Amino acid sequence: MLSYTCKTAIKAVIYLSCKSESGERTGLKEISEHINASEHTIGKTLQLLVKQKIINSLKGPAGGFYLTDIQQNLPISNIVETIEGKRIFKECGLGLSKCSETHPCPIHNEYKVARELIERIFKGKKVKDLCDPVTHGRAFLMD
Repeated sequence: MLSYTCKTAIKAVIYLSCKSESGERTGLKEISEHINASEHTIGKTLQLLVKQKIINSLKGPAGGFYLTDIQQNLPISNIVETIEGKRIFKECGLGLSKCSETHPCPIHNEYKVARELIERIFKGKKVKDLCDPVTHGRAFLMD
């Protein structure tokens, strides 16, 4: 359901959240090393997230990417919708443009349930909610 870019964006924002809690700003290279993604992908993705005000960036020697308290409280769905588009939680599982209750694809009913569950998870979890398990070694951002 989620693209590689979207998964990478979520991991990057979680990593930034953990660093921002202690007031740190973080560069592309460090983020890339800690979530096992290319600097190029991270750079393009974070530019988009800065533009949408999901994260912040500061240039210069003391610069880097970071989150404010308000951004820490954003739901994960904001990241998903920024990368995948607002229709991600409404799309057909097989990609049909006219899939509906009256014109369903073969997996319509099952996919609708799964899609709604994923939407609830992403709308219910805030960025900061996902930082604590990572910080305390109960969850991981890479293999």
